[in-house]
Amino acid sequence: MKITDLTLKLFAWDGIPPTTYGQLAPTFEGSTQLGLLTISTDEGIEGHAFLGNASRGADLDGLSIVRHLKSVVMGQDPLNRERMYQELMSRQRYTTLRVIGAVDVALWDLGGKISGLPIHQMIGSYRQSVLAYASSAVLDSPEAYAEQAAQYKADGWAAYKIHPPTQSVEGDIAVCRAVREAVGDDYRIMLDSTWAYDYPDALRVGLVAQELNFYWYEDPFAEDDIGNYVKLRQNLDIPLMATEYSPGGFTNYAPWLMAQATDYLRGDVAVKGGITAILKGAHLAEAFHMNYEIHHGGNSLNNVANLHVIMAIKNCEYFEVLLPTGAQKYGLIEDIDPDKSGLVHAFNEPGLGAQIDFDLIERKQTAAL
Repeated sequence: MKITDLTLKLFAWDGIPPTTYGQLAPTFEGSTQLGLLTISTDEGIEGHAFLGNASRGADLDGLSIVRHLKSVVMGQDPLNRERMYQELMSRQRYTTLRVIGAVDVALWDLGGKISGLPIHQMIGSYRQSVLAYASSAVLDSPEAYAEQAAQYKADGWAAYKIHPPTQSVEGDIAVCRAVREAVGDDYRIMLDSTWAYDYPDALRVGLVAQELNFYWYEDPFAEDDIGNYVKLRQNLDIPLMATEYSPGGFTNYAPWLMAQATDYLRGDVAVKGGITAILKGAHLAEAFHMNYEIHHGGNSLNNVANLHVIMAIKNCEYFEVLLPTGAQKYGLIEDIDPDKSGLVHAFNEPGLGAQIDFDLIERKQTAAL
């Protein structure tokens, strides 16, 4: 069997609500474009992935697939994923990790359909379900965060994560205190400060999060600021989480581990370069007795890909559900939703196993690359 084509269809995603996740993140709303990536074979089997998210359309990255990556997979045995991954990663100067990740996800989907297995079984299944946590957008007030957190607790979700306004340290601390008071002492909450602080502010907020028994403290500094992470980790007891956007993909985990700068490794199929990349990252973390907590994937099919990896590893505790859902879910007939016990469940059809809404994509198509 050989790969005979790679195509990208752009389609409109309309009705995105106004959303932001922190001081350094732009507010986005309205419309964007997703991409349906299809890898075809000479035996008629196809693998799929989505490219893009609500804040970064596939039109910004899609052309590099045709110019720089399509030639890597054409004529190849579709099961030679590792060989193609290595070649794709060698070309990351000419494209983005998001694009490489989409190609890699489509290759895994194709491999699962060829073998008749869901991706998590191709890797080697560990479980069939995992707890989900709700991950906030920036809200208008401490009271709004408190109300939302209390509602998700009441609905049976396992935990709640705050993306604070980060307009001031005092404001962020007020949000943390309001949420803890609303959910009580026994409910898990986390803080993701989206790279907003200098060291003094990060320490002030971290001490409060530690006092309030937050479960982890995520991304207080810029993604390349290893030195301040080391210093902060030496002065706090609360676990620190970094490496979500650490430059360089999978191989950039090494300096963080050597410097002992984080208590977790972090990534997803979009920001690290696909299923192959985050699986390597998870196994690397396991060797250091660390969790690899998988980040939201930015679109519905990326989240399905993330979920397959979570089902195949031991060292990931949660599945992240980023809010609001109108800025995160699009293009599938049935998306991922926690049950009444706060669990999300494995997809068990071959490949990714999710039903893509091809009729929607056909109606909303804007271009083909």
